[in-house]
Amino acid sequence: MVRLLSPITRPATSLVAALLFVSAACAPRQATSDVASPSAAAEPLRTTAVAPYVPPRGDAWATMRPAEAGMDSTKLAAAIAFAQASEIGWLTDMAAQVRQNTAREPYPEVLGETLDRGGQNGVILRHGYIVAEWGDTRKVDMTFSVAKSYLSTVAGIAYDRGLLRLDEPVGTTVRDGGFDSPHNAPITWRMLLNQTSEWEGELWGKPDRADRRRGYDRTLETPGTFWEYNDTRVNRTALALLRRFERPLPDVLRETIMEPIGASDSWRWLGYRTSFLDLNGQQVQSVSGGSHWGGGFWATTRDHARFGLLMARRGRWGNQQLVSEAWLREAWTPTPIRPVYGLLWWLNTGDAQYTGASESSVFALGAGGNVIWIDPEHDMVAVIRWTDTRKIDEFMRLVTESIVR
Repeated sequence: MVRLLSPITRPATSLVAALLFVSAACAPRQATSDVASPSAAAEPLRTTAVAPYVPPRGDAWATMRPAEAGMDSTKLAAAIAFAQASEIGWLTDMAAQVRQNTAREPYPEVLGETLDRGGQNGVILRHGYIVAEWGDTRKVDMTFSVAKSYLSTVAGIAYDRGLLRLDEPVGTTVRDGGFDSPHNAPITWRMLLNQTSEWEGELWGKPDRADRRRGYDRTLETPGTFWEYNDTRVNRTALALLRRFERPLPDVLRETIMEPIGASDSWRWLGYRTSFLDLNGQQVQSVSGGSHWGGGFWATTRDHARFGLLMARRGRWGNQQLVSEAWLREAWTPTPIRPVYGLLWWLNTGDAQYTGASESSVFALGAGGNVIWIDPEHDMVAVIRWTDTRKIDEFMRLVTESIVR
């Protein structure tokens, strides 16, 4: 069931009373007697500017009718109906699905926990308000490589605190043997974060060869000269950050980002059964940068929407600057040899990633069709889950076309 929203409702207003329900066929009808009788599609567009909104802690997120937010209700409903009809064909048994995903790899063993998935769902924000929401957006789900953009943000906190310099060799401050070899010694933080490091080694039972997606047996290139998406190397990045903070990364994220933005307490960030280490006399788990071999970042769609909104606000939440604009400028700068990639964020440079989204858009993308889409040009954030990856570009085109001002 698609829910396109009624006129602005403040946090104290019951969402049940506030929502205008529209069927998958886009035929408007009232959900309760409290909803105004004209449908969102029938109301004229308002031309008054909408002040950006930051939702309070908890579930009482203010809503806005699409027409008031400068969006065509009929077109938006069509975009959502398209998403609902485009659920990915993955199993709901995620343990089985992850095993299936890795079956042809040279090191296929799944090392982390899994969680059975929910159905296709999503939420769309305009100016911070919820303008549409469908499916179960409160279910905690695995998010695969969406975790990498959370890891990037933790790196941003380290950057803001002076714990790392992007173009300094990681081994200058991380002295655990992982950057001692002649090949690994020149690797900088920037190389780790933009996936050009070519780091060589084994971590948590997975050698870098386990995820050499551009050729398992290829010869490694000089660090900084070759781009490859590689989860072993991203996990090495997470471990390096753990060394610098000397604290579990979930604790850092909770304190600096998730609590200030009012996220629920249901999210989890996990590593593997093999990724525990001694840190100042305590056993601590180093997290993974995805769910490729299990584990990873698990969260509700609504919590992802809060995170996306923080990014759309350039790291600012209300009167708090949680991560610096200077960091986001770095994180969203195209990597010269891979212009659609920044520092663990996907970019839309030259509309090359998704032609249906604005060029200024940035994305946190995870396997299984998990997407946080941030469109600064239109002050919009959309989160969609479990969507056929072949259909995501068309969904973005339909949403973009619904924006009329």
